[in-house]
Amino acid sequence: MNLSEIAYRRVVVKLGTSVLTSGSLKLDKAHLVELARQMACLMEAGVEVVLCTSGAIAAGKEHLGYPVLPDTMANKQMLAAVGQSQLILAWSKLFSIYDLNVGQLLLTGADLQDRERYLNARDSLNALLANGIIPIINENDAVATTEIKVGDNDNLSARAALLCDADLLILLTDQKGLFDADPRNNPNAKLITEVVNIDDSLRKLAGGSVSGLGTGGMSTKLEAADAARRAGVDVVIASGHHHDVIQKVVCSAAIGTHFTALENPLESRKQWILVGSTVSGTVILDLGAITAVTNKGKSLLPTGVIDIKGEFERGDTVELTDTAGKVFAKGICRYSAKDLCLIAGKHSDSIESELGYDYGAVVVHRNDMVVL
Repeated sequence: MNLSEIAYRRVVVKLGTSVLTSGSLKLDKAHLVELARQMACLMEAGVEVVLCTSGAIAAGKEHLGYPVLPDTMANKQMLAAVGQSQLILAWSKLFSIYDLNVGQLLLTGADLQDRERYLNARDSLNALLANGIIPIINENDAVATTEIKVGDNDNLSARAALLCDADLLILLTDQKGLFDADPRNNPNAKLITEVVNIDDSLRKLAGGSVSGLGTGGMSTKLEAADAARRAGVDVVIASGHHHDVIQKVVCSAAIGTHFTALENPLESRKQWILVGSTVSGTVILDLGAITAVTNKGKSLLPTGVIDIKGEFERGDTVELTDTAGKVFAKGICRYSAKDLCLIAGKHSDSIESELGYDYGAVVVHRNDMVVL
């Protein structure tokens, strides 16, 4: 690899189940060897690599001889527990060929929703990188329930990119990238090579998982790309079977679909609001408040609140929407739902007389808000 061609120095590589199995029911060990070789070459060239790997349940099924089991949460967790050990063992053996050590980080959504645990995960990830160890990240499916799951490794990999301040996220899948139509049904579909803005029309192009083995389709990759690029991370969606794909993408080769990072990335606290915190409720705004929040860089005042949905406490994250339900922002609310019901539509100077106390003049401060 030509060192002068390397465009990125800290990279998160996300491998989907369809890439790891090559569309079969078991891990494609030969392809895993090739992927490990590419990442090892990057490490030798001075690029720090974080691996976000799917495939635990597929590995568990393979190791147990494909048992026929009821489709229950407990059985999925059992397969993940068995498969995760096989997955990390496989990667450990492969990277040991290149005298590289790996460290496993199993995360759930709950680990990222709590600010302190989020920072602890970040410190662990950075410590591994500082010592030349490849962090291998997966969702902790053996203990995660629906309520605390991130849900897919596309979004988990975006969170990993934010945690370690990566400058590139590579999402490898069974497609060459994002197309302007479904390539499985339309032979004239064209690859979209560059994306500057992710809008509703682009989201409509996203389809589901081809193989049915993974939990993430193209729509989750768009969500992940949007979150990462807002934090200043370039994103590439590409085929995991393209020759030397990881190395070529790191050297800025024209492969797959490239999502350009925003010029002014969010600071750390807002990154957590965007991808780490759980939304506990909804605050519905009038048109004036929406304009003030989205176009004028203002905080949300109680006078602009029309209605509240959900039960949330002071300090919880809420979505800010219009009356049709379109989400414009996320932020940390300074008043509970109960309090906000009493002061909605009123001027800030009447908060204390309504509640008997106040936590300031704003409902969601600009510094605690991410405009979407």
